[in-house]
Amino acid sequence: MSLYLSVVMLMSLVTFILFGVDKRRAVRKQWRIPERTLLLFSLFFGAAGAFIGMYVFHHKTRKWKFRIAVPLLMVVQILLLAVPYRL
Repeated sequence: MSLYLSVVMLMSLVTFILFGVDKRRAVRKQWRIPERTLLLFSLFFGAAGAFIGMYVFHHKTRKWKFRIAVPLLMVVQILLLAVPYRL
């Protein structure tokens, strides 16, 4: 497994967990993880985890920043993964 794939998997897992934690805190009306932080984790190779987290937790699915940025980032990250293998 390539280092890039390992990083993407780890960051996606971390981002997925962050979306879950933020959703739980939102429901409990507690301190929230800033949207900027969620988007930065998505940007830094966690877009797949963010995308899955958005729909598993039904979180941030109405926010245009997330509805547009997360899928676009995911496509870019998949393409970056595919380039070395010429898929």
